[in-house]
Amino acid sequence: MLRFEIEARSAECAARVGRLSVNGRTVETPAFFPVGTQGTVKGVAQKELVAHGVQGILCNLYHLYLRPGIDVIEAAGGLHRFINWDGLIITDSGGFQVYSLKTLRRIEREGVHFVSHLDGSSHLFTPERVIEMQARLGSDVAMVLDECVGYPTTLDYARRSMDLTLEWAKRSLRTVGRGGAVFGIVQGATFPDLRVECAQRLVEMGFDGYAIGGLAVGEDKPTMFEMVDVCTRELPEERPRYLMGVGFPEDVARAVSLGVDIFDCVMPTRNARNGTLFVDGGRLVIKNARYARDDRPIEEGCDCYTCRNFSRAYLRHLYMSGELLSPMLNSIHNVRYYMRLMSRLRDVIRNGQLEGFLAELESKRQEETDIV
Repeated sequence: MLRFEIEARSAECAARVGRLSVNGRTVETPAFFPVGTQGTVKGVAQKELVAHGVQGILCNLYHLYLRPGIDVIEAAGGLHRFINWDGLIITDSGGFQVYSLKTLRRIEREGVHFVSHLDGSSHLFTPERVIEMQARLGSDVAMVLDECVGYPTTLDYARRSMDLTLEWAKRSLRTVGRGGAVFGIVQGATFPDLRVECAQRLVEMGFDGYAIGGLAVGEDKPTMFEMVDVCTRELPEERPRYLMGVGFPEDVARAVSLGVDIFDCVMPTRNARNGTLFVDGGRLVIKNARYARDDRPIEEGCDCYTCRNFSRAYLRHLYMSGELLSPMLNSIHNVRYYMRLMSRLRDVIRNGQLEGFLAELESKRQEETDIV
């Protein structure tokens, strides 16, 4: 189901450029997948995603299971047809909801018992059922059920959680009729020894690819990157590596230098809805009064629909007026910014200029004040 070819490697670090193909759908890596939790990237229509270079999206099994339901999507011909998206689709198993909905779930060896946040009904996710449902959706890449441990946590709890995640991973691989590719998820909190052990045991099981989970949940950046580095050193070169839920541009670029191939995060669209726009020089907060008469685009040289057609003054007006068009236009720009970032990363890796690009990117992000 999955083919991953490395086309170029950095002479400076562990970064690589590759081509990932699943079910006839091909993605150039490093790649960033916008989050389409409920089958939609908030504020951006599918044709705009395609037009602005998006190769794939991340959808969430937990939310789609609750609404509209797996039966509905399957009867419609699968998730790709239901949402009219022909690019790659990764579906998350619901493991992060296990972490975030602590008051509504109970974790047992069998699986996760939880109460719907929509209507209070009771449900059970087992490792086998999670894989089966993702196959019914027609996901290109399915994620195993795991437990995402919060920060901070104890070594004892992290160990028990990791062992349970590994048991669930093994059961996932035994599930008949898996459909697309299946990725194992490296857990172990912020304990390097646990991360190493988890990665090694997952590799022994033989997954199609490997994700790094349980990060960006409160730990500091140096610790996060230490864990990423620990994991990528243990994961096989010939398989894709996916860092889940990490999204600041400078963090994505740094993780690329450590050998990560795939990313997802809500950051482009969530920040857009809050009026924060990503540009090469930093972040632009469109509500600020300085933009009330500014007839420039968000970013000079950006080729997105928003920048080609609208001024900062108009975008500020939309935001301050609460118009629905505001998050739509802002999201288009932010999504395109991330696609341009990934394309640039692929170029600088090929050209042996990644470290210089990283230094430039991180220096621009030192100041969190709004740009002029």
